[in-house]
Formats: sequence, C-alpha cells, structure tokens
Amino acid sequence: MTSTPRQSSQAHPEPGDGRDESRPPRPRSGEEESRGQEQEYEHGQDPRRWKALAVCLVSGFMTLLDVSIINVALPSISQDLGASGSDLQWVLSGYALAFGLVLVPAGRLGDAHGRRRVFVAGLATFTLASLACGLAPSPGWLLAFRLLQGVGGGLLQPQVAAFIQSLFSGPERGRAFGLLGTSIGLSTAVGPLLGGTILSVDPDPSSWRLVFFVNIPIGLAGVVLAMRWLPASRPADDGGPRPKVDLVGVALLALTLTALLLPLLEQPPVLAWVALWVASAALAVAFVRWEQRRGRTGRDAVVDLSLFRASRYRNGVLVGLVYFTGFTTIFFVLSIYLQDGLGMSPLAAGLTQTPFAVGGAITPVIAGRAVERLGRRLVVGGLTAVAVGLLGVLAVVATLSSSLEPWQLGLVLVVPLLVGGAGSGVVISPNTTLTLSVVDPGSSGSASGVLQTSQRIGSSVGIALVGAVYFGVVAASGGSTGGGVPGGGGGGGGDASAYAAGLSASLVVAVVLVLLALVPAVADLRAERREQRADEGTGASA
Repeated sequence: MTSTPRQSSQAHPEPGDGRDESRPPRPRSGEEESRGQEQEYEHGQDPRRWKALAVCLVSGFMTLLDVSIINVALPSISQDLGASGSDLQWVLSGYALAFGLVLVPAGRLGDAHGRRRVFVAGLATFTLASLACGLAPSPGWLLAFRLLQGVGGGLLQPQVAAFIQSLFSGPERGRAFGLLGTSIGLSTAVGPLLGGTILSVDPDPSSWRLVFFVNIPIGLAGVVLAMRWLPASRPADDGGPRPKVDLVGVALLALTLTALLLPLLEQPPVLAWVALWVASAALAVAFVRWEQRRGRTGRDAVVDLSLFRASRYRNGVLVGLVYFTGFTTIFFVLSIYLQDGLGMSPLAAGLTQTPFAVGGAITPVIAGRAVERLGRRLVVGGLTAVAVGLLGVLAVVATLSSSLEPWQLGLVLVVPLLVGGAGSGVVISPNTTLTLSVVDPGSSGSASGVLQTSQRIGSSVGIALVGAVYFGVVAASGGSTGGGVPGGGGGGGGDASAYAAGLSASLVVAVVLVLLALVPAVADLRAERREQRADEGTGASA
C-alpha cells in the first residue's frame, strides 16, 4: 500500500451539482483543513501521526502523574488547609474513582463525537481543575476540584489508545504502544520523585500548590497543539444519530465501585462492611442486567458487553485489572515506609524508587518492537519478572532493614526494583496492544475505555486493600502510621521493625496479586498458540 494521497471529491465537482466551477473555492477553516487532511491519507500513513502521538503521550502522562505525585504533598496540605486524615484519603481516592468512572463513557463519546473534540475537552477540563486545586481554600473545595480533575483525565485517556489504534498500523503500532507503556510506567514511578523535588524548592507549607500549578502551562500548550496535529473527523460515521451517554448505567457503576471501596477506605464496623459489599454485589448484577437490556434494545450502553465475547479481549482485561491491583500498591506502601519508617525526606524517598522508573521506561520501547513476534510470551515473562523483583525487595526488607542505614538500604534495593520495573514495562504496553488487536477499529475507543477502567479500578482496590494490610500490621506491631495519614511522613519516630513488618506483609499481598494475573495471561498465551497452529494448518492445506 502506498501513501499516495487520495483524490478529493471536492477537487472535481460533478456537472450539475449546483456549484459554480468558475468561482474559486472558499478558504477552509482550520478544523475543515484538519478533517480534509485526515481523509486524504490511507490508514497508518498520516504524516502528522508522530506529532499527534507526542501530544497524546505528554497529555496522558500528565493526567496519570497526578495519581501518584500528590502522595508526597499530603503533609503540606494537612498543615496548610487543616485537612484531616480522612480528608486526605478522599483527595487521593476521589481522583482515581472519578477518573475510572468516566473512562468507559468517554471511549464511546470519542467513537461517536470525534476523538479530538473529546480529547481537547478533557485536557481543558483537567488544566482548569488543576488551577482550581492549586487555589483551593479548604479540604472540601480541594476534593471537589480533584473530582473534576479526574473527570478531565478520564475524558482524555481513552482517546490516546484509540488514536494509536487508528493512526498506526503494523510494527509502528507496536512501537507507539511501547511508548505509551513507557509513559504509563514513568507516570506512576516518577510521581513521588517529581513531587519531592517540587516541595524541596520551597519549604513553605503552601508549596503543595505548585504540584498542581505545573500542569497549567503543559495543559495549555497541549490544547493548542492538539487542535493543530490531531485528526478531527470521526473514524466511523454512518450518518446516523449520535449516541447518548447511558446515565443510569454510569450511576449504577459509580454506586457499585463506591460501595466496594468504602469499607476499605473508612474501616467501618464488620456489619457495615458486609452490608456494603453485599450492596456492591447486588448493584453490580443490576448494572450488568441494565447494560444487557440496553444492548438488546439497540440503545447505547456504558459497556459494550459484546466485547467480552472475545476470550482474548476478556483475558487482557483481567490481566490489566489484577496486575494493576498489585502493581500500583508498590509505590504507595514503599513511599510510606521510607518516610514514616526510615525518616527519609520526600525527595530521598522518590530517589530510592527511581530504579523502578528507569526499568519501566526502557523495556516498553523494546517490547513494542517485539510484541508482534513474541505476543503473549512478553506479558507472561514480564509478570514473572515483576514477581521476582518484588520478592527481592521483600527479602531485602525482611533481612537487612534493621542492620543498614537508610541510604545503604536504598542502594541494596536498586537491583530488585530495577528488575521489577523492567518487568512492568513488558506487561503494560504489550497487554494493551494485544488486547485491542482483537477489537474492531470502530470500537477501539470503547474497548480502550473498558481496559483502562479495569486498570483504574484495580489501582483503587489495590491501594485500599494493601494499605489496610500495611497500617493494620504496623499498628499491631506497635508502630505509628504518622497520625493515620497515608504518606504523612512520621519521620521514623516509631519502631522501624513495625514498619518493616507492615511493608513485608504488603509485599506478600502484592506478589500474590501479580502471580494471579499470570492465570489469564497464560490462558491467553495458550489461545494464541492454538490460533497460530490453526493458521499454519490452513496455510499448509492451501
């Protein structure tokens, strides 16, 4: 296939079509020009595709960075705004919850109304909400603006994978998804380091506001460049009515997740815990039945359940859900341990975690080039490497934490963290590439939204679950958790062995979760091999 531009139907009007051929054509607007350019190129041949990818990756990186960067700023927020521990927990979880809830309908909106339009709307919302967060006068306002920030991030994120799916093809698509995996891995690991660096510049308690203000120039530049470089037209426009958002489905999904997370975040009495989880299960059943009903009647649903008929897509979603449940907890508990247990500064704690970020930044690029050749073997190998790396961290903490200085412990952790980060980079981007490869391109936005929602749900549940294990073990071992504020920086004032015990128990849970993600990964690897044998048999018979 060549990249020769197609002839535009507007360049040679048919006789009698009502237009004056002697009159010069009117100048086209910027959006019309962008739309026309997209229509002129074959799939995967748009010359703007790498510029478009750069805009997508930087913007997506910024929204995912805000999941982790705020952890090191919690003490400053508490001191400046008088926020309680519960306030700070909701500031953390509210963003992730809003982000995850918006992802699925945002994917459908992008498919129906134009991905560039939804991308720009999400980026603008996120940028304005960042400004509002930095100006928040109270914990309540900060939570409200964090929810709005999550909505903006949720609108933007599924468009990124959908743009990659529609703009790239063949090996280039694998490389593009590899770069996406690098940005995701870096956003999770670099957050504490970047936040600690920002806070070290200005020791004033109000310096936490800078964590939000840094988003503003990046967001404004992203809006301008997105309007210039991202293709504007809808990929699948049949001329019919545009779908409407399934508000009832969104509400049911929101209530399901809220009832699931509340017991883990608020630690209510046992009866309330059981009641909330029973309610969550009932709401989940109601959500599925509602979505099935809308699907049967031909109406738009939050989740296209027909996507799950493809076992390979279903396996990929399960890998993302379970892996992110264990993966994102690493930085949460390790940051708390390094600050509360060892008395490290936020910057030193971020530096200690840098090897994971380095490993997670290098391997996705390599994996992106090899994903078409190696397939699911990459994901299985990456999950194994992450488990080995976490077990290495566990061994170091369990055997050496009491005999080494904090900086010495940080040096010993370099190798296992590097191995774990390298493995993580081989999991995320190949899983995204392989999972979306079995989906029709016209549904890539919805499929991407479901996949990323599963990851955000996994992150929220994992942080709540592993955090509860960590704080419970620390308290039972006689340690202090920094006033009950996650990441509050207890300054190492309690018993270091209690913090080490809490981290060790948390790492055991994280390793178990990562190993559980191997179950659907191996199942998909077997399905992949069966398909390859079937294709080879068909080729031989032909």
